[in-house]
Amino acid sequence: MTTTSETRPPGERAPAGRPTTVSVVIPCRDDAVLLRRCLESLAAQTSPPDEIVVVDNASSDDTAAVARAAGARVVVEPVPGVSAASAAGYDSATGDVVARLDADCEAPVDWIARVRERFDLDPGLVALTGGARFTDGPVLLRRVGAALYLGAYVVAVSLALGHVPLFGSNCAFRRDDWLRVRGEVHRDDALMHDDIDLSFHLGPEARIRYDHRLGMRVSARPFRTGDFSVRVRRGFHSVYAHWPEEHPRRRVARRLRAVVRRRLGTSGVADRRGVQLR
Repeated sequence: MTTTSETRPPGERAPAGRPTTVSVVIPCRDDAVLLRRCLESLAAQTSPPDEIVVVDNASSDDTAAVARAAGARVVVEPVPGVSAASAAGYDSATGDVVARLDADCEAPVDWIARVRERFDLDPGLVALTGGARFTDGPVLLRRVGAALYLGAYVVAVSLALGHVPLFGSNCAFRRDDWLRVRGEVHRDDALMHDDIDLSFHLGPEARIRYDHRLGMRVSARPFRTGDFSVRVRRGFHSVYAHWPEEHPRRRVARRLRAVVRRRLGTSGVADRRGVQLR
């Protein structure tokens, strides 16, 4: 695994002709056992990431040791909460694209290859997200249950955003777009759903695409541990925290204006960041 130290100002893309570099960020707290499996899946990628950043979010287990043993770079974030941990990882990432998954995920062998290919082929793409299936629980419900769960999430949050939301266990976005919004995200709000928050701040003008081929294997443990209700509460909190400035009506109007400008070719910015859902 190689690590790039290149940095560029916000808004500046990688030089044409150079392959897109990818940093993987994994926020983690007391999840060493599943983290080891996650890192093994990343080691098996057909197109390896340029770096892996594991954010040790005040863990009391051997999360940091597991990460270092796998060749990952460890960033310590003492403030508890996934929003703080994720933001610390994104701040530390050095690749052109930041790919995000969680410690309880197992990435398909072509995950990085698909991410890199999509951003290589589409310079205007701001963010990419995909679906998942469960790795545990009743076998017959692993794919169907995940589809229902994620489908409900995408539909509900899309109505609030005016566009497709990022799914934090399977998403990627350009580092320069993170630098553009890093000062706006609610990194100190422990109740904030960090992927919904980032989806809000990237803006309705951003070209965010859902790729059904970008799969991920995730644990169904929220349904076993009772964490599902907490996630729902965090979701509502994350939406309401952005109102009234980011009310759906305002976001949809901004999106439509950007699309019109893009269609008419009157705005280079709108053309580069016009929303396209797939």
